[in-house]
Amino acid sequence: MGEAMMDLRVVDLSGAEIRGDREGRNPPIFLPRQPAASPLLALDIGGTLIKLVYTASCGGDGDGAELRFAKFERRRLQECFDFVRAKGLLGCNGTRSSEESVTLKATGGGAYKFAADFREKLGACLDKLDEMDSVVSGANFLLQNIPGAAFTHMNGQRNPVDVSPDNLFPYLLVNIGSGVSVLKVTGNRKFERVTGTHIGGGTMFGLAKLLTGCKSYDEFLQLSQKGDNFVLDLIVKDICGELVCQKIAFLVASLLGLRRVFFGGSYIRGHKSTLENISYAIDFWSQSQMQAVFLRHEGYLGALGALVSYGDLTGENLTLEESKEKEPDHESAAPVDGIPADEENDSNIFPYLLVNIGSGVSMIEVIGKGKFERIIGSHLGGGTILGLARLLTGCSSYEEFLELSQRGNNLSVDLTVGDIYGEEGYPKIGLPASTTAASFGKVNSSKLSDYKIEDLAAALLNSFTYNIGQIAYFVANLSGLKRIFFRGAYVCGHEKTMDKISRSLKYWSKGEVQTTFLCHEGFLGTLGAFWSYENMGIDGLASHEVIREVLLGAPYTGQFPSLPVTEQQENGENNTLEAEVESLRHDNAALKAEVERLQRENVELRAKLGAEAGSCNLVKQ
Repeated sequence: MGEAMMDLRVVDLSGAEIRGDREGRNPPIFLPRQPAASPLLALDIGGTLIKLVYTASCGGDGDGAELRFAKFERRRLQECFDFVRAKGLLGCNGTRSSEESVTLKATGGGAYKFAADFREKLGACLDKLDEMDSVVSGANFLLQNIPGAAFTHMNGQRNPVDVSPDNLFPYLLVNIGSGVSVLKVTGNRKFERVTGTHIGGGTMFGLAKLLTGCKSYDEFLQLSQKGDNFVLDLIVKDICGELVCQKIAFLVASLLGLRRVFFGGSYIRGHKSTLENISYAIDFWSQSQMQAVFLRHEGYLGALGALVSYGDLTGENLTLEESKEKEPDHESAAPVDGIPADEENDSNIFPYLLVNIGSGVSMIEVIGKGKFERIIGSHLGGGTILGLARLLTGCSSYEEFLELSQRGNNLSVDLTVGDIYGEEGYPKIGLPASTTAASFGKVNSSKLSDYKIEDLAAALLNSFTYNIGQIAYFVANLSGLKRIFFRGAYVCGHEKTMDKISRSLKYWSKGEVQTTFLCHEGFLGTLGAFWSYENMGIDGLASHEVIREVLLGAPYTGQFPSLPVTEQQENGENNTLEAEVESLRHDNAALKAEVERLQRENVELRAKLGAEAGSCNLVKQ
């Protein structure tokens, strides 16, 4: 009896192939040797979506079964229960009697959080599997068993990629869900999570609801395909294109020496603009040495991994409970103390990474006096954040935005690990419950008035500073640099901004990278060293287009220095401060005018969409 039950619960992948429209969304996968009489069901219950993969009869008298796919918003859990009943998926093990409860394979944080609901509503016990294990198993399942499961997308053309199972590993897997996880996969059940970010699909959808009024992610994707629009372009290209795709993916792959990057996750959805942006970014930054590859069933990797675990007799599938026993120690590395003043001289300051945060961001490696090279840059910087802040909060200046953020609570709109996994968090990868999983991921309403502007400001600042710190760390690590200097009017002099960037860098580098903020030239810093254009080797930098001239000065290490200032220093400082204030006023006026123009453009788009909807209704009548 035991052997028969185990045979029925095994997924037979022999001869598996995609059926139907290969260009369509999530086409069925035909399993010619899978018994159709004993359906199997697996679930991935994430932060915003519930994904289901199940076997079903192909119809007719032939043998075999199909793998089919379905999804529901997590807030519509009852609809998921009704679907499972209607499809007859509760008899998953084929031997269930009326007195037995069925066991379903499930992964994702919701598998833990909603286990009681499944038991109460469906009489089902959830066999909870680790999420990262399941995602990797699902990706390997597709790449090793399903011809045509992977493809590239460049210049509007989708081309299938033939992946040899013998030459698959290692590869980088970028999974874009509510947040983003980046995994280095070296074999079956062999991987490590190298990084992640809370700016992902949840951020994109949350901002889309607030700025466009859309009610579903698919509606947002449809809007974004109707033509150029500032707000939609800002969300799709700037926020997710810049932070999620170009920097985390490319930098990590470069650091690890990987040339193949696979993208998965439920927020890609086969969206042409998203595919195009990701592909172009990877190709551009790698100088055509890397290739972005997409998976046809990208949103169901976790559920597929859970499904193929049926019948696994090796005991290698880690459950959620077992993963909690393997919590890594992320606090073991002590932070590096400040370098003594007498060690700071011209000979040992180089090399270092200079991060200039103006309207955009430039990252420059300085290896000696007058010797520097721009490594990477981004047009998503202080200007973009200020533009978003004005749209979301109505603030008139960067200072007002920062003041609002001081009074706000980002957890009112940010989705946390605890919201997904429960109060114990996700200890296997060292994420406590309080960690942000998806910026703006908790936004459910499309009305800005339903949220406090202070909370929106706090969430925006949190996402901006965290990612600046993370990207700077990877650039420094890739270049072998241990010192990072930050400068720019959008960061320096703003204590909360500097503290958040410092925390981000301390976390990612485990305290091994020294972070210094350059604020006002002429001050002696807490490290006791005098910083200037000349002794930092960048006195000629202001004449180059790669970076705008801003004031340099005292390193910021957690507290502002209170040192005596000479009359000469004071006069010089006042003059430079006046120049800086005048420059900021000019930038502020220009940004304000640009935002007002873009807001008018957005109103015109809304009116146009409303007119088109009205015309459609008249045609129907």
